[in-house]
Amino acid sequence: MGDDVKIQGVSGQDVFYTFVDGKQAKASCEEWIDVVCPSDAKKFASIPRCGASDVGRAVTAARRAFETGEWPKTTSVERGRLLTRLSQAIEAHKDELAALEARDTGKPVMQGVADVRAAVRYFEFYGGAADKVTGETLPSFVDDVTTVTIREPHGVVGAVIPWNYPIQIFSRVAGAALAMGNTLVIKPSEDACLSVIRVAELAKEVGFPDGVLNIVTGYGDEAGAALAHNPGLDFITFTGSPQVGTIIQSAAAKNHIGCTLELGGKSPQILFEDADLDKAIPVICDALTRNGGQTCSAGSRVLVHKSLWDEVASRLRAKFRALVTGPHEHDLDIGALINPAQARRVENFCSQAAKDGIPLIAEGTIAPDAPEDGFYCAARLYGPVPIDHPLAQDEVFGPVLSLIPFEGEEEAIQIANGTPYGLVAGVWTANFGRAMRVAKAVRAGQVFVNAYGAGGGVEFPFGGFKKSGHGREKGFEALKDFSALKTLVLKHD
Repeated sequence: MGDDVKIQGVSGQDVFYTFVDGKQAKASCEEWIDVVCPSDAKKFASIPRCGASDVGRAVTAARRAFETGEWPKTTSVERGRLLTRLSQAIEAHKDELAALEARDTGKPVMQGVADVRAAVRYFEFYGGAADKVTGETLPSFVDDVTTVTIREPHGVVGAVIPWNYPIQIFSRVAGAALAMGNTLVIKPSEDACLSVIRVAELAKEVGFPDGVLNIVTGYGDEAGAALAHNPGLDFITFTGSPQVGTIIQSAAAKNHIGCTLELGGKSPQILFEDADLDKAIPVICDALTRNGGQTCSAGSRVLVHKSLWDEVASRLRAKFRALVTGPHEHDLDIGALINPAQARRVENFCSQAAKDGIPLIAEGTIAPDAPEDGFYCAARLYGPVPIDHPLAQDEVFGPVLSLIPFEGEEEAIQIANGTPYGLVAGVWTANFGRAMRVAKAVRAGQVFVNAYGAGGGVEFPFGGFKKSGHGREKGFEALKDFSALKTLVLKHD
């Protein structure tokens, strides 16, 4: 499992195409974007550079499939069975997809395997959930009226998804949206999208009707912008930066459609004086370094009670010094970052921290055999970090962890809530009452107690407060976001 697995495009070689109306196609301009492996900066595939006309064709295909094709006649039970078959197809191709995901993103293959397993679970979950969506019977003040609510699909849903977890985020969007009966046009990131294209091919193979699932590749300011502004959409979802999220939301507002936004985080983990450090330290390390820290829900701030400072710093120092970064196929602790711009961004944060005199507690290593042109950053641990410093406020999106001291519960809550974000938080304490008080007080969409899941499982609703976005993905809540509530008032004699 690795680069020895043949990378499959439609041609069977290194060219991947868009997938629109059940068919593979080039971009109308017939231009291509190089796909580069972050581990060695070498091109290994090409994808089409799509523009507004290509997006328009995809939206038209999705509209036709929603209104006049086989899809409107497909029952919720049948949709669920299709999603289950797609889950099984992904499982059958798990080695190929994991290798593809790792090579495309630079993450270790073992993490690619975990991402594919999550994709399997998303389609499995929503396959089972498709026929479980119910409405309500509402009370009435008169005897001859019965009022009920039902949930219906929005229609054509657009999705712009990021490069850090292509197959996972594709699956959580597509699973829920398709389960509700929507049709989809997805614009994955130009930096990593090959697994998404491959799964769309598998969807066709297992029986999804033409036009139900469409993939359009290209640059964000071209294909992504065209999709966001297309008046043929009924709903749009986006995962990425707050800056682009503002553009997406503005475009949705102009077309008077709803949107779900997941826009990142600066998630805290709070270690109180009675925390079980034997359990907490490994989880804290993994929650930051998984995918090289390129995770919206990464636990990038650790708030440490002053009584534990020396021990926590010592334990994490040992952990970080042992972390090794290297090529994806070597399955080390950390892989390459996605592109040169992201690697420079992380290094700039670290350079600024050095200029500002922020203590560097520990630093990992880069494997000696890592290709010189790869986009590598060693893991770094800083502390104490002032609460107003960029390391404590901004989303670094790299393997950089900030330690911040606190004295009491009230101060811990204040620091935890003291950023523009509110996605995930962790609370480590043996005091159940304190755990509940802090969990309720922290402004975050998910709060873990004596655990941390960096987004949690497929079943757990996921989304943020403040600049982390709005709406909820995962679990049954996602089915609500991907549907509209209709009230039926039935008068009878």
